[in-house]
Amino acid sequence: MIAIDPSWDQILSTLRARIELPEPQIQWAMTQILEGNADIDQIKSFLLALRDKGETAAEVNALVEAMYAKANLIDIKDRAVDIVGTGGDGANTINISTAAAIVTTAAGARTIKHGNRAATSKSGSADLLQSLGIEINLGADAVAECVRKIGIGFAFAPQFHGAMRHAAQARKELGVPTIFNVLGPLANPARPKCVAIGVARAELLNTVAEVLARRECEGFVFRGDDGLDEISLSTSSTVLVIHDGQIRHERFIPTEIGIESSPVSALSGGTPDENAAITREIFAGKAGAHREAVLINAATSIAAFKG
Repeated sequence: MIAIDPSWDQILSTLRARIELPEPQIQWAMTQILEGNADIDQIKSFLLALRDKGETAAEVNALVEAMYAKANLIDIKDRAVDIVGTGGDGANTINISTAAAIVTTAAGARTIKHGNRAATSKSGSADLLQSLGIEINLGADAVAECVRKIGIGFAFAPQFHGAMRHAAQARKELGVPTIFNVLGPLANPARPKCVAIGVARAELLNTVAEVLARRECEGFVFRGDDGLDEISLSTSSTVLVIHDGQIRHERFIPTEIGIESSPVSALSGGTPDENAAITREIFAGKAGAHREAVLINAATSIAAFKG
């Protein structure tokens, strides 16, 4: 029997019929995108059809594998953790996970932060770090050396997943969160086994946790029940604990451990320079909701690192 190569018509018709794509087909589609062989309309149709069907853990894992096949990887020998959010919650908070990554390192946990510039907010992790005077355009060896020498490194996504540029225009034109928002947090080029990932889309919480369990990672996947891709101060948060390939569902309520409830608006941020100023105030000890949010989210990555 002669194998027939996949086609975009075949891929899209399968997704629109609400049928899960086999691994070879979804990896073919992703490889076409990453190699610049898919046009904008094909990429947009693929992302929307996948979202409308509902992304499965097997599909997302296959997409991550395709990304890694084209990535510039970082070799870090020691145990390290990443704390990251998918973005797309529309809340325009300060860069909580980026500040939390620094706190995590200060607490003694090696950290490899993977991030990018803002896509839907005013300030992404790379924008904040640059405003803080930190060099973000480092290669794999330099990032690994940072982790080894000072306990933290920043992997600027375009340096390591350059092929993702082929999807940039399609994502911009769509203007809505897609599975690509989730792939970045799952495809840290250092491939850390400890993770703390905030997910904005409630329907993807279990999917992300299942992908991490498949990849033998440990840590936490969480979402504020107010929609934040962070542990929230305004309400409870849904937390999925991944350990030894198993997933356990928990609920975190900040007031139960003495943390004062604060509205999402109390966590608001602004431009990279404004967020940098707020971050400096947090590190200088200024009390308030910004500081509490950073600390409670840092606690997740510290716990993930400790296992």
